[in-house]
Amino acid sequence: MAIPAQHILVCQSFRAKGDPKGICHRQTDGLLQYIEEEILDRGLDVQVIATGCLKQCEAGPVLVVQPENWWYRGVASTGAIDAILDGIEDGVPAAAYLIG
Repeated sequence: MAIPAQHILVCQSFRAKGDPKGICHRQTDGLLQYIEEEILDRGLDVQVIATGCLKQCEAGPVLVVQPENWWYRGVASTGAIDAILDGIEDGVPAAAYLIG
């Protein structure tokens, strides 16, 4: 299997035992599947990875595109995901959702 050109890291709020979970995992129900299907439909060379807490709870749910290091906030809708994937295809970040 070839190494993917890009990775999409999706915060799922996993934390050390005893730490309260953040909000990302509660707001992304079904989005991982949607992202995977869209990547396949678009023919993108991208791997989706569910992560531990990305420490950006106030901006959650959070998603990061690597290696570009594009950090996105409030990605709880298919519209946000579509804009981010459009940006990956076009080589420019989806400015409306960028953190920072």
